Amino acid sequence: MPDVGGGVFPKMTLVAAVDIGGTKCAVSLAVVEKDSVVFVDKISFPTPSGPEMAIGEICASLDTMLLRYPDRTPEAIGISCGGPLNSQAGIILSPPNLPGWDQIDVVSPLRERYGVPVGLQNDANACALAEWRFGAGKGCRHMVFLTFGTGMGAGLILNGQLYIGVNDMAGEVGHVRLEADGPWGYGKAGSFEGFCSGGGIAKLARTMSLQAIQEGKPPSYCQTMDDLSSLTAETVGKAAEAGDSMAIQVYETVGRRLGQGLAMLIDVLNPEKIVIGSIYGRQHKLLEPLVMETLREEALTFSLDVCEIVPAGLGEQVGDYAGVSVAMEMLSNS
Repeated sequence: MPDVGGGVFPKMTLVAAVDIGGTKCAVSLAVVEKDSVVFVDKISFPTPSGPEMAIGEICASLDTMLLRYPDRTPEAIGISCGGPLNSQAGIILSPPNLPGWDQIDVVSPLRERYGVPVGLQNDANACALAEWRFGAGKGCRHMVFLTFGTGMGAGLILNGQLYIGVNDMAGEVGHVRLEADGPWGYGKAGSFEGFCSGGGIAKLARTMSLQAIQEGKPPSYCQTMDDLSSLTAETVGKAAEAGDSMAIQVYETVGRRLGQGLAMLIDVLNPEKIVIGSIYGRQHKLLEPLVMETLREEALTFSLDVCEIVPAGLGEQVGDYAGVSVAMEMLSNS
């Protein structure tokens, strides 16, 4: 692990990154120089039952890591967390995956304890910053990042800046309805999130598999009614890779709906790049031809011709990079 003492990385910026999730939290230390990041330490732990315990554990983890590097202190701390939240006030506002986190100020305790700038962003915005600064969107001025994981959300980089809207609600593309009926997601049947998320793919596969089982033609990945409840997007994806016709049909539907959603973003925002996380990277070979075929049918040609659609570049470390990027944003805006 690199030495971050003052004599070794004198021109590098040391920052702390905090990733608050519904099941686990992580605290990292990283040194940053231009577009290069080196993670020097990390502590992960299951998300405690209440916000006070979680904030205490975050501080204890950061204290433990800083004891290993007594010559340096972080210049900023960045926090990535699921929304809704108020990034300007540093307050988390009742995220669905964090029960009990109602009007919780996570910024002030860290700012008062460590005496450095502390920033908070929702996870989609933080990951957009990460992919823009360090990943597949590096060098862009107009970029859209789509989560395409458990849910479907977007982070928007417009004119070289993160765009969050009036109250941090910009980029909630998962709530847009693509079809009058379809898998339920983000409070709507047939929404973008309903078709294009891990949960949505599982729901779509259950509906199609149930009908096939009732017709006596069960798919390979779901042979009986008992298998329906355990279906996941990953299970269906592996079956599609193995050639199961119904699994392929599920992902064909997903690919076309993803293309439909991307066409909307391309027509409205005219970005130079759309970076898509999680499931798109894992099923890129299957999804890309369907997405591009749909885009050629649906999007404005002049806008599509200047937009590149790519998988996210940071992989499983995007959550760590997200917090680092929020911290760097605080320093660049200070």
